[in-house]
Amino acid sequence: MKKTSSNNKDTTKLCSEQTGSPCLLTSHVPNKSYVIKGIENGKRVKSRILEERIQDAVSKGYRHIEVEALGQHGIGGRLWKAGGERVYVRITGTSGQRLGSMGFPNTSIEVMGPASDDVGWLNTGAEITVHGNATNGIANAMAQGKIYVEGNIGARGMTMTKHNPRFDPPELWVLGSAGDYFGEFMAGGIAVICGYEPQTPDNVLGYRPLVGMVGGKVFFRGPHKGFSQHDAKLVSITPKDWDWLIKNLRIFLQKIGRPELEEMLANPDEWQLLAARTPNEKAPTPRRSISDFHKNEWDRELGEGGLIGDITSIDRTPIPPIVSGDLRRFVPVWENRKYMAPCEASCPTGIPIHKRWQLIREGRIDEAVDLALAYTPFPATVCGYLCPNPCMDACTRTQTSMPPIDVTQIGRASIKAKVPDLPEPGPGKIGIIGGGPAGISVAWQLRLRGHEAVVYDQNRELGGKISAVIPTSRIPKDVLDRELNRIREIIPHVHLQQKLSREDIDRLLKEFEYLVIAAGAQQPRTLPVPGKDRMLTALDFLRQAKNNQITPGDRVVIIGAGNVGCDVATEASRLGAKDITLIDVQEPASFGKEREAAEALGAKFKWPCFTKEITDEGVVLQNGETLPADTVVISIGDLPVLDFLPDTVTVERGFIKVDELYRTDDEKIFAIGDVVRPGLITDAIGAGSKVAKVICALLDGKTPETDTRTAIDRNRVHLEYFDPRLTEFENLNQCAENCSSCGTCRDCGTCVEICPQTAISRKTLANGDYEYTVDETRCIGCGFCANACPCGVWIMIENTSPLN
Repeated sequence: MKKTSSNNKDTTKLCSEQTGSPCLLTSHVPNKSYVIKGIENGKRVKSRILEERIQDAVSKGYRHIEVEALGQHGIGGRLWKAGGERVYVRITGTSGQRLGSMGFPNTSIEVMGPASDDVGWLNTGAEITVHGNATNGIANAMAQGKIYVEGNIGARGMTMTKHNPRFDPPELWVLGSAGDYFGEFMAGGIAVICGYEPQTPDNVLGYRPLVGMVGGKVFFRGPHKGFSQHDAKLVSITPKDWDWLIKNLRIFLQKIGRPELEEMLANPDEWQLLAARTPNEKAPTPRRSISDFHKNEWDRELGEGGLIGDITSIDRTPIPPIVSGDLRRFVPVWENRKYMAPCEASCPTGIPIHKRWQLIREGRIDEAVDLALAYTPFPATVCGYLCPNPCMDACTRTQTSMPPIDVTQIGRASIKAKVPDLPEPGPGKIGIIGGGPAGISVAWQLRLRGHEAVVYDQNRELGGKISAVIPTSRIPKDVLDRELNRIREIIPHVHLQQKLSREDIDRLLKEFEYLVIAAGAQQPRTLPVPGKDRMLTALDFLRQAKNNQITPGDRVVIIGAGNVGCDVATEASRLGAKDITLIDVQEPASFGKEREAAEALGAKFKWPCFTKEITDEGVVLQNGETLPADTVVISIGDLPVLDFLPDTVTVERGFIKVDELYRTDDEKIFAIGDVVRPGLITDAIGAGSKVAKVICALLDGKTPETDTRTAIDRNRVHLEYFDPRLTEFENLNQCAENCSSCGTCRDCGTCVEICPQTAISRKTLANGDYEYTVDETRCIGCGFCANACPCGVWIMIENTSPLN
């Protein structure tokens, strides 16, 4: 590709030299044009790459594009990035199929030679000029725009064209003749076949033209061998038609550079006009009914009841092709809220994210913000900043390459969530060991349900690792402080700097109904290598870095390239480190925002690397290489400290053993978070919520229940209603409008509107809710409702009626 500066005169000269006629685009050519070559280094450029280069040129402001083609497809289509500005595409060489397909009204295309199949396929407004012949399928399904052909066209031209009355009809102008099946299923538009050839064609419309024609007009000049009499008819050319034809014929000839032919082609006696027959003119051929045949032929020969008339008298009335009621093969079922949305199913905290977007669509933004507090005490801190957002990874939109709904926007807005009204505390008291995300989540949920929770933590401040080690570059301090203040309002009974012993646990078991162990993992793993005393653990480094109490020097090596290692890298950079290297024994498991932040600061990732020893110079690897370092940090995970546990709690491989409800072998003790298994902050918060529900059920004398719903099948959700060109979301309302609300009805009424039998209706329930119901006497089981529902709440199931 290259840019060329030219004036109109230079470009006109170039067009004239190659075509023998002046370029029709020259009066609109800007000072700069863009040349795109279809061959590079002796190899043909792929059609996709060529289109991307054209789109890129348009987005950069070029409005005159020269394409030296070599059989590439779809040149000049979909140039919407220019907005209302005119784009001119001039093509030399050999253009491939679907030239100008899905062309926009702002586009003019000129081909300096013949063109391949499907010129102007699905054209929605582009003007296309072909200086030569065009092969099969020209103007196929065209809805707007104009196509000018200087030569002949192949088979099935102008098929399935359309015409929206709000716009000018599509036009096809052909100087020569048309091939077979011209105008097949033509539903609108105007075709003009001039019939001009030096050798005078004997059939300007080809074999079987206008089969299935239901709309539009065809002006033609010259001999023909018949057309579909069932679908089309010859009509008189009115003065109005003739004025239109002569006016636009002149434009056509100018476009193709043949104005000298106007006098020869302007003879009204040589022109004829074809138009579609009306439905009344297409009267169907009378056909004999099955019932008439059965009565007058079958029963007359075999007697009443036919072959089995002497055995049974069952009703043998013919069943019509389309049936309702019990005879339907399939029936629609409205499965609203039966399944979870993929985003909700992937969220460990179980937040019904699509419900929050629904509230915003209804104008209830405050309710949408407050809703999060029913599921998490950290809606802004975690959902807005720290969470890797598995909900966005699971968003149904991603399967069609559309961006997921940006949950971080509503997460950050949740800083304004109001503390909910709390019930009076009941008799149940629960002790929580650990004031991190898991412990706070349990205490929060228990208090929302009317039970008193007392939190014990050995740290100086509430919040666990969120407060102690996560850098402020990932979570603004004021956001975390506001959420911790809100938590303190809900959970007033918090005892900090409380390091508990086994005797303390025995005492607490007598004082509380249940205990929940959520102490986290506070003991860093290390490596048994010489010089290990020279290493800092990631937790120690991050604690000191957060309070600006450490100077790492210029060179930092981090052993362990996970997300915590990436946090160490970003903090080391903030504190002045210039050369940061993260090493690992395998491909690093880091991902998301932490990895991106570390890479953006220039941190290097190196693997596989096996540490041999730590020296004053740095990290010595098993292969003999030394990585120079002023500071060495080890970040290979943490283990819980469990020396305070009673003997009734089983520990396996350093972690507490629990069942599916997080119960330990001691019936009064539960365990969640990193003391059970390492995980995300959201995993800890979600586990806390589940344990709180189990404890509440036990306190009420009930059997604990779990949510057995599964995620809805993404294939049931239809995303055709959303703009695929949208690449990012500007605000909450835009997010809400583009959420497909998978599995939960949006109350859009599409199913009501699309039902051909008006069998679906909306019913308002006594509680203010609603439901959509089906009238079985009208429903024919066509499935239109299920195929059109954007949310996937309609499904077609087999009819279990005894008649099926």
